[in-house]
Amino acid sequence: MGIYVAHSRKFDFEAELYGVIRHSSLFEDYDFVFPHEKSSGLFDSNTYLSNSCELVVAEVSFASTGLGIELGWADSFGIPIVCLFKKGEKISSSLKALKKVRFVEYSTVQELILGVKGAIDRVY
Repeated sequence: MGIYVAHSRKFDFEAELYGVIRHSSLFEDYDFVFPHEKSSGLFDSNTYLSNSCELVVAEVSFASTGLGIELGWADSFGIPIVCLFKKGEKISSSLKALKKVRFVEYSTVQELILGVKGAIDRVY
């Protein structure tokens, strides 16, 4: 299962998102793609989303044009999306236009991981 991890660059995504997923049991069981990881170089997210992706996990606490474009592509390809956001953050109302979307509010690392696991369980 290919899981694309989308996000804004406006926070420490390597520690707060990539690292959290990488250190969870989910990382051993599923194929996560971290497109903005320094080692991945230039990544063609549109091609990956259209050919290999089965789920998008998006951290949407911080608005971003690039994130919106990626979510639009995923939505047009019919890929399920889980939108994670930090408790108390006001998220973009545009996200409600996505068709196959689930919203998960979290305040702890455990809640973030449970939200991702719940999304995976719904897809499979």
